[in-house]
Amino acid sequence: MLTVVQRVHEASVTVEEQTVARITQGLLILCGFAADDSPLTLQRMLDKCLNYRIFDDAQGKMNLSLKDVQGGLLLVPQFTLLADTERGLRPSFSKGAAPDHGRSLFDQLVALAHAHHPVVASGRFAADMQVQLCNNGPATFILEF
Repeated sequence: MLTVVQRVHEASVTVEEQTVARITQGLLILCGFAADDSPLTLQRMLDKCLNYRIFDDAQGKMNLSLKDVQGGLLLVPQFTLLADTERGLRPSFSKGAAPDHGRSLFDQLVALAHAHHPVVASGRFAADMQVQLCNNGPATFILEF
């Protein structure tokens, strides 16, 4: 699993000109699922992201987690994160989870997030999504699980 974690002032997802998800201060996480990802992978990812200390404390140091600031969590599936771009001029997506497996993993991740965090929103698997965000910092981290 590969994730792009972005600290945001706000973020939203639009599908077919309708806003389907929105958060204010929090994390926007783009999620790329690999063929060998499992529920254990999802749990490790969620634990790290909820507790990752990337929000500023009173002294301006990155010492607070999403839980500490009680921010929103926006999960967005993005299969292109696992693209193999090493050769040629067209990406290969052979490293990614098959669509049914990816959908199952994303659904499990969203359910797990709802069970562990009070403010969770999500994009739609396999939809043509428009993602808008105001990156705070900017602070962006790539985490691999």
